[in-house]
Amino acid sequence: MHRIVNPPELSPATGFAHAVVAAHGRTVYLGGQTAQRPDGSIEGTTLVEQFGVALRNLSVTLTACGATTDDLVHLVVYTTDAEQYRQNLRALGAEYRRYLGKHYPAMALFEVAGLFDPDALVELVGTAVIPQDRVSDA
Repeated sequence: MHRIVNPPELSPATGFAHAVVAAHGRTVYLGGQTAQRPDGSIEGTTLVEQFGVALRNLSVTLTACGATTDDLVHLVVYTTDAEQYRQNLRALGAEYRRYLGKHYPAMALFEVAGLFDPDALVELVGTAVIPQDRVSDA
């Protein structure tokens, strides 16, 4: 298992971890996941809606790699509106738990001027480590 590290000398980690010591295994680098549908269009018009779809896409990608959401050790959230993110923490948290449960990797959030798709309000980039005992060469 990965080891979550939240030093008592730092502020409490709520909804994230200060650090994760990854177990030995195979590393998976996830490309940016937005609320993109299979046809390339963006699903959802609100940050909360798009965050849920982006998490779903992240989960689908992890599964395709042979990983689970518990294997996520690092997650970066890029949003075009950090204030809207702060105002919707409860609803965003519900979407987060819907796809990632109560697993909180090391995380960061950045407000950006724009994303590649101008309709995207949020993009997720992460790293997962599949523990060695579950690594398959297939």
